[in-house]
Amino acid sequence: MSTYQDDIQSVANLKSAQGSAWDAINPESAARMRAQNKFKTGLDIAKYTADIMRVDMAAFDQDKTKYTQSLGCWHGFVGQQKLISIKKHFGGKTDRRYLYLSGWMVAALRSDFGPLPDQSMHEKTSVASLVEELYTFLRQADARELGGLFRGLDAAREAGNSAEEAKIQDQIDNHVTHVVPIVADIDAGFGNAEATYLMAKQMIEAGACALQIENQVADEKQCGHQDGKVTVPHADFHAKIRALRYAFLELGVDNGVIVARTDSEGAGLTKEIAVVNEPGDAGDIYNSYLDVEEIDVADMGEGDVVFNRGGKLVRPKRLPSGLYQFRQGTGHERCVFDCIGAINAGADLLWIETAVPTVHEIKGMMDDVRKVHPDAKLVYNNSPSFNWTLNFRQQAFDAMVEAGNDVSAYDRAKLMSAEYDETELSAVADERIRTFQADTAREANVFHHLITLPTYHTTALSVDNLAKEYFGEQAMLGYVKKVQREEIRQGIACVKHQNMSGSDMGDDHKEYFAGENALKAGGAKNTSNQFG
Repeated sequence: MSTYQDDIQSVANLKSAQGSAWDAINPESAARMRAQNKFKTGLDIAKYTADIMRVDMAAFDQDKTKYTQSLGCWHGFVGQQKLISIKKHFGGKTDRRYLYLSGWMVAALRSDFGPLPDQSMHEKTSVASLVEELYTFLRQADARELGGLFRGLDAAREAGNSAEEAKIQDQIDNHVTHVVPIVADIDAGFGNAEATYLMAKQMIEAGACALQIENQVADEKQCGHQDGKVTVPHADFHAKIRALRYAFLELGVDNGVIVARTDSEGAGLTKEIAVVNEPGDAGDIYNSYLDVEEIDVADMGEGDVVFNRGGKLVRPKRLPSGLYQFRQGTGHERCVFDCIGAINAGADLLWIETAVPTVHEIKGMMDDVRKVHPDAKLVYNNSPSFNWTLNFRQQAFDAMVEAGNDVSAYDRAKLMSAEYDETELSAVADERIRTFQADTAREANVFHHLITLPTYHTTALSVDNLAKEYFGEQAMLGYVKKVQREEIRQGIACVKHQNMSGSDMGDDHKEYFAGENALKAGGAKNTSNQFG
């Protein structure tokens, strides 16, 4: 990898070959612009981040404490602030911290139709556009941070401080990028396998190295935490998994990561009776979970759908919608069946949607999967759709009952009440929540933990608090005390919002392009100087 000085020399060599037309070109300015634009295309990013994920997956196989995490994003600025914060709080490193792109948030916040439910009704192109936007903001975070180092380098030179100059030079050459892997939600593929392939290519070209696809029917898709989910037979789902792999291979992202999600735990319906080529194949097993009744030919009604199962004529229960119903209580088995099949079809990671977050349930399914695929790794949705406080207080309550402890002070049905916030039960529950990710990484081989919609909720909460203060008695103090003063105290970079938007970088470029004729915005009258 070339150093900053290598790039300066490279441009200087080009300049010398071009004659007087390039006299005004400063090789060091050009080298700075190169350093600030490490990734030239989305495919550069996808290849780079895919390699990161593969290294992280291998490390996790050796040490279950090395699980990875991400938070969902709905705007490039949100993703940028996360990574700036991660670097600030964790020693300048981004190790094992990713971003998640949620289809739910794209539907709810990014569609031209306005807010939509998570049913794949939003524009297909909006997902790839958000991937591109996220990486645009992350690359700008790199450029902004490097711009500060360049200004520090200039100051050290002017002061004749060679030690400081060498230190900053090293920071430039070993700069840690804000660009990290994005796990991107492609829903159920937005159509048939060809549509899935085309959309996958667009997302990969924008920079996505990991695509998450679910086994629901594309035109009946529901949010993973809502009712009415309809799954597809394995042949349909596996064709889409292969479509993703072909998209990665076509674009040269050979290490691309496929996350196969099963919604079977909460999906009681299917749109199709699977094709069976021979007894015991995937189609036969899929059909074995259908809720059927054995009938005689004479009992067949007009328009009935029937099929042969083990030499007997059976009629699956069909709803007025035309959908078929699975037998109650088969969700666990179908999830395991889906996961094993998905890995056989080429998926790299699994995702199981569950009704509640419990270590033992996730472990139970993964234990069964790992009997066939010992290295199977899971991505788990730490979803805001779960009431984490209530669920874990109930789990703690049940554990106390099982241990023979006195629980007479608690009403299990009302454990969400604030009156329990400072109790022993609450403390036990909160500790279980705190260790949930580490526990499931160790017990259930969860490689990646994500929260799909955190910034949706934090935005709503912070705006609600600001509006209450600002439009109430606190007026301007509501903003100053609760927002700006906290930004300053905590060193939040965007308190200098002009700098965050690229104003200082623009000034640098103006100076490169126009020299001393440049009209710059960052002079003495810039009020951002009040922030030091």
